[in-house]
Amino acid sequence: MKITEKFDNLKDDKKMMTAIIVLGAAGLLLILISSLLPEKKDAVKEVTANKVSVVSEAEDYCSETEKKLEKFLGNISGTENVRVYLTVGSGERYVYASEGKKSKSENKTEEEKKYVIIGSGSEKNALIETVRTPVIEGAVVIFSGNGDAAVKEKLYHAVSAALGIPTSKIYVAEGGNA
Repeated sequence: MKITEKFDNLKDDKKMMTAIIVLGAAGLLLILISSLLPEKKDAVKEVTANKVSVVSEAEDYCSETEKKLEKFLGNISGTENVRVYLTVGSGERYVYASEGKKSKSENKTEEEKKYVIIGSGSEKNALIETVRTPVIEGAVVIFSGNGDAAVKEKLYHAVSAALGIPTSKIYVAEGGNA
C-alpha cells in the first residue's frame, strides 16, 4: 500500500479526521499561548540598589572635596578665607563584574556577557567590580587677598592639578570677605 492510498483511507474515516483536526487545533492553541507568556531571562538579574540615594552620595563627595580643597588652597601665600564651589557632572557609578565570551566570524563579531551574581535565595546581587566617584566638571574659587595676579595664577594651577580639570573650567575671583 502506497502513502497516497493510506491518505485516501484516512479521508474516508470520519472519526480519524475529526481527531486529527482537533489535535492540530490544540497544537496551534498551545503555540499561541506559549508566545504570549513572558520569556525567562537568567542572564541579567535585577540588582537592588543601596538605600542611600545617588544624589546625596554625590553631594557628600562634592562637599568633602570642597573642604579639602579650601584647606589646601588656604596654604598658598597671599590667600585668606578661601571658599570653593564644585560642579559635579554625574553621581557615583557602579561597574559590575561580568563574564563573557567573544566570537568572531569573517564579517561580524558576537559578544555575550553575563553578570556575576553572588548570594543565595532571595539575597542575590551582582558583584560590584569598581565604584567610580563623581566626575568634577568645574570649580569656582573665591578668596581674600592683596590683588596680586600671581596669586590668582597659582590658584588656577593648584585647582587644575588637584582636580585634573583644565583651567578653562575654573573661575578664580578675589572677594571682600570670602
